[in-house]
Amino acid sequence: MTVPVVSPLTAEPSGDVSGDAPLALHRPAMARVHDHLLGGKDNYAADRELARRVLEVLPQAAAAARDGRAFLARAVRACAERGIRQFLDLGCGLPAADNLHQMAARHAAGTRVVYVDADPLVIAHARALLIEDGHIAALRADLRDPQSILGAAQVRRLIDPAEPVALVFSCVLHFLPDPYAPVAAVGAAAAPGSALVVSHATADHARAAVAEAARRYAAAGAGPLVLRGAAEIARLFGPFALLPPGLVPAGHWNAGTTPPPGDAVLYAGVGIRP
Repeated sequence: MTVPVVSPLTAEPSGDVSGDAPLALHRPAMARVHDHLLGGKDNYAADRELARRVLEVLPQAAAAARDGRAFLARAVRACAERGIRQFLDLGCGLPAADNLHQMAARHAAGTRVVYVDADPLVIAHARALLIEDGHIAALRADLRDPQSILGAAQVRRLIDPAEPVALVFSCVLHFLPDPYAPVAAVGAAAAPGSALVVSHATADHARAAVAEAARRYAAAGAGPLVLRGAAEIARLFGPFALLPPGLVPAGHWNAGTTPPPGDAVLYAGVGIRP
């Protein structure tokens, strides 16, 4: 069941991705709040204050951010083991201590990665810190405009549409009021054998606390946060068949343990296109 938080999409990223939009550092931003929850340093006072207010009502939020990152590493490994050598990190967020191209490089040589985000600060950091060679690129684009992503020069240079690609949506789709059309559009362009990697916030296991955290997020001007249930998140996979263990709390996906969901606030799964 969806628990929507109705708010205009006014937070960074904005609809203007021309490069001329001003940075609103006085207002919290999705990527910077997440960076703080992960223990990063690329955030500002407004981001830290919002993170503090969220942790007041949802103390497991920081652990959930770490679970999401650990799930990403396991999902990248699973994709690499299936022979996937190209990745689109859609809504990549700020660079972390261990980034997707580094995760992939541990399991396969010559992987190609395009990082995509609409936040200009994210892309500036990515270009400064992550672009090590010709196999990595950073693209500023809005996830709500998938055709602009698929047609971008960086994507056309690094992503071969005839080969399987991993489409990664890590902790980002809950910021879109309607993620189904963009995910379906990029999924439809993916070759057979491609993967869809998703982690998504939910209120299924801690409904009141997660809903209040989402309300505080929206009230601070960080944009809408839409909490979806397991069935709604599973719909995102469309023709992509979920790998075992299916759609589960992020901390449990191929982690070697299967504890009860408890207060989990993230679902995660990996699907493969037949």
